[in-house]
Amino acid sequence: MKTITKIFSIGAIAVVTLVNTACTGLLHDSYGQVVSKDYEPKTEEDISYLVNAAYIPWRETLLQWNGVVRSQELCADQDVLPARDGIGWVDGYIYKRWHQHVWTSEDDEVIQGWERTYNGVNTCNRLLSQIEDNVIQVEGDTKEKLIAELKVLRASYYYILIDLYGNVPIVTDFKDSSLPKQSSRKDVYDFIVKEISDNISMLSDTPRGYYYGRFNQWAAHTLLAKVYLNAEVWSGTAQWQECINQCNKVIEYAEKSGEYALENNQKDIFITKNENSKEIIFALPFDEIYVTGWNDFDFHMYTLAPENQDTYQLTARPWGGVCAVPQFIESFDPDDSRMKTNYIQGQQYTSSGEVLKRSIDGKPLIYSVSVPSIDQSDVDDGLRWGKFEYAIGSTNRLSNDWPLLRYADVLMMKAESLMRLGQPGAGALVSQVRARAFKDNPTKAQVSDDALTKGSVYDYGRRDTYKTVHDGGANIQYGRFMDELGWEFCQEGRRRQDMIRFGTFTTLSWFSHDKSDANKNLYPIPNKAMLTNSNLKQNTGY
Repeated sequence: MKTITKIFSIGAIAVVTLVNTACTGLLHDSYGQVVSKDYEPKTEEDISYLVNAAYIPWRETLLQWNGVVRSQELCADQDVLPARDGIGWVDGYIYKRWHQHVWTSEDDEVIQGWERTYNGVNTCNRLLSQIEDNVIQVEGDTKEKLIAELKVLRASYYYILIDLYGNVPIVTDFKDSSLPKQSSRKDVYDFIVKEISDNISMLSDTPRGYYYGRFNQWAAHTLLAKVYLNAEVWSGTAQWQECINQCNKVIEYAEKSGEYALENNQKDIFITKNENSKEIIFALPFDEIYVTGWNDFDFHMYTLAPENQDTYQLTARPWGGVCAVPQFIESFDPDDSRMKTNYIQGQQYTSSGEVLKRSIDGKPLIYSVSVPSIDQSDVDDGLRWGKFEYAIGSTNRLSNDWPLLRYADVLMMKAESLMRLGQPGAGALVSQVRARAFKDNPTKAQVSDDALTKGSVYDYGRRDTYKTVHDGGANIQYGRFMDELGWEFCQEGRRRQDMIRFGTFTTLSWFSHDKSDANKNLYPIPNKAMLTNSNLKQNTGY
């Protein structure tokens, strides 16, 4: 259903005018002109054209320049964007501040996560207001379902905001021109849970077709499970059993219908034409033709050395930036196929099979595990992101759909919740996910309940040209389970959230990163928002 991406793009033009505003600018003068009063969606296709416009900010907040994927990955223990000799990437030390947890309320990644995500909230509120005022004329059951979907979608944007910023304004009235008041993190959590729970039964139970890339019941159950998974951090009270209950709804449907399942090969989830993957529960559709933002989904540009243009016949020259933290790569079992297939490594070649050489000195371009420090690296230091397929002839954008929620995540959420409750079954679920990574050595795929409660195999500690400290990971409670999450979900924009839940994000050191303070578990509210809304109070420590 790759054509859904065309609906995304056209919908943004024909249905709604997207305005990049923070939550401090919730009213726009073009209200009433966004959608014609004569527009009356009747068919499933009409509804798709309408509602998909409200999904566009998810793509923007997650994957545009300095988006949420970077906010989740560049501050954590798997990835680093070091200064590159002959290429750059110093950029005012923004990536170094990310890595070392010394960001400020003026930094771009702090601003973009806030503004783009609130743009999603505002778009949902705008459409809801137009539906309620009959500017968009929808009647009966269709109207109720559309309202329910938009409310769940709006809750999904708050899922980002509560994770990154914690205490944020809850805005639901598009016509309210007053400055929004700040809510506690607990209140935001309660709002998300209620919005999803109250509306989930009105969502479609259709897994694909016109509901591909939209919240159906199963995507909503998965999202709610993720909210419950993080309940202890976000609300102060753990909800492990509630997480299990939501996961079970998806698992029971998957086993009964066959509509969702683990792919036999993990790589098939991330190929260019991945829209038919049964592992994907909720995707952000992409197409390099119809998604025209310069920095939309540019992983190949972001990670590959410039010379790799000749490997993939790319239409633009890559920038050669992000790579894996060596300690993370060293944590993999040598027989784990995920390390081999998800990271580009070793000698690089042209598309015709010739040895690829570095432009700077003519030496062979060979990606190695080692990286000297955040301040200095060579063009081929560090293994590069390769989980998503880089199609031959790609532009600066990829056409792979982004699997935001997938079935492996459902199994792993249930496993984690069982483990934390001391109930049996976590090992069997994790082993099920591991099986495809150890086809040549099936015994290594098996992991017991007890093993998952042990420490991490990641050798933590400062590790660069400036300092060498071996802290290890053996004392981390449930560290082995945290490892499993890292190995399965690397490069998917979630590592920070997982580390915070396991209590390791600010308490450990790695690569060029020293331990930070607990306040860094939240990003600051952007100073730009603080200056325009006197109701906002800055997060502690900023």
